[in-house]
Formats: sequence, C-alpha cells, structure tokens
Amino acid sequence: MRIIVDADPGIDDALALYYLRAQPDIEIVAIGTVHGNVPVEQATKNALRLVERLNIEAPVAMGAAKPLAQPLMTAEDVHGQDGLGGYAGDEPATTHTQESAAEQLANLARAHPDELDLLAIGPLTNVALALQIEPRLPDLLRRVVVMGGALNVPGNITSHAEANFWHDPEAADLVLAAGFEDLTIVGLDVTMASHAPQEWLEALPLDCYPRRILGFYADFYGSFLGKKGFVPHDPLAAAILAQPHLASYHEDRFAIELTGRYTRGKIVADQRFLAPDSPFGRDVAPERTKARYAVTADHATFLDQLRHAVTQP
Repeated sequence: MRIIVDADPGIDDALALYYLRAQPDIEIVAIGTVHGNVPVEQATKNALRLVERLNIEAPVAMGAAKPLAQPLMTAEDVHGQDGLGGYAGDEPATTHTQESAAEQLANLARAHPDELDLLAIGPLTNVALALQIEPRLPDLLRRVVVMGGALNVPGNITSHAEANFWHDPEAADLVLAAGFEDLTIVGLDVTMASHAPQEWLEALPLDCYPRRILGFYADFYGSFLGKKGFVPHDPLAAAILAQPHLASYHEDRFAIELTGRYTRGKIVADQRFLAPDSPFGRDVAPERTKARYAVTADHATFLDQLRHAVTQP
C-alpha cells in the first residue's frame, strides 16, 4: 500500500505518521502540508521534523497557506504554539520541495495511476487545488480516506461542524463533489468514540516522544470534554485506511453546508427512508457519487495498535 499523506501537523497528525510507519505493508510516498492546526509554514517544519524523527524517506511539499474563501483560522489552543505541544524541538535539518503540495499530489497521481492512496487529515484545500490542476484525479487515485465531518453527532469547532471541514468548507465540498469512486470519510461519529483515557497515556514510557507531545493535547481535551485523556482523530483515519475492516460504514451522497449561519462547514446527507414511489426526491447532492462514512469502529483494537505504534523504537 503506497500512500500520500496530506496533513497539518498537529499532534494527532504526528500520531497518524507513527501509526503508518509501524505498518510493514505501507509505504509513505510523499507528504503535503496545509494550513489548519497551525499556519502552513509551521506545519511544514513539523512534517520535516517528524519524517526525520521517524526515518520516513518521503518528500515534504508545502501546500495552501489559507482557505479558498474565508479568513485563515488556526488551532494553537489545541496543539500548542508550535503545533506539537511545546516539544517541536530544533529546526529541521531538511527542507521542503519546490513544488506545492497540490502539484505534488497531481504529479504523483499522473505518474502512478491507480497505484496510490490518499490520506487527507487536514483541511482539504490542497486536494481541491489538485483537482483544478488535474481534473482526472478521481480516476487516478486508488482510494481516498478523509478525516472530517460530524454527521450524526455534534461538531467540535462549532456546535455542528468538525474542524477540518470548517477550516475550508468550499474545498471540502469540491472534494465530495469530485466523483472519487472509493472515498471514505472518518468523522467525529467514530473518532470521539475512540477517546483514549488517561490510563492509556500514562501507560506509555516516560521517554516516549508521543507521550510528551500528548500532554498539551490531553489538557485541552480535559477542559473540552470534562474527562481526562484525548481523542485520536487522525490516527484512527490512518488505521481505517490501512485496515478498512476496523470500521462499519453508511453509504450515501454527501455535501457540505456552505451558507448556514449556524451550520456552515457541516457534512450533510439525505438520510430519510423514502419509498420507491415517494413524491419526495432526495434533496442533498442526488447527482454525486456515493461515499462511505464510518459509523462504528473497533476502538479497543485500534487503541492497542496505536500504543504499539508509538512505542516502537
């Protein structure tokens, strides 16, 4: 399995890279960075730091610095000013490529048709831009897994919207409308249920880098949820890409609410049961290609796998 990762590192993005590195049958081909948890310049430095720390041999391309149609917002209150809980460390020894993350994605897809999977765990600005560069992208990529959305649960950044989709709703809607034949969306419906308790964190070795960076993240989730521990959004998406059987899915046609005063950035679908002779037609993106939305996951197995991944030398 050969994967392009599009991310905004970010503490849980770092955990996703740890998870992927631990899978013997996965090769990370390239990494693109995007605005989101931190500005894209910081996300790029963090991606470079992580590939150096994890000995991942993959180019890092810097991507979009702002959303398509709204002001830039970042999430240092969740991830720390440096994006890695205060433990980003020294300046990276390497540098990013000259091509943008969108160009990298489009060029790799052209060069390796139907061979590459995409894991998108940040705002979808780069993917939307890559679709403008290469409209055939949905036919060139083998599979796409996106971390985003809150379909039947509350949002996290707003009462209705999940953070990745909210940071660039127009980009998310462009991706959902693009016609990817094998698109899986991993949203808060399953990630919030995979909450890792404080005991999970405290069982990690004291000298384990993920334990250090998770301290800030866990403090945020303690104040946000009122219980200790943290939510591993991005690594669960990585796990579902690597092992689709870890989850069950609802298949539907999805869109992003772009104009709602309270619901901008929310993923929506027409989930009504309509009889074949119903006078009412489907009113959410009836022309779009269906995608899968994860609704349950094997949380215990995933958390065991994640513990193994972050404690490997």
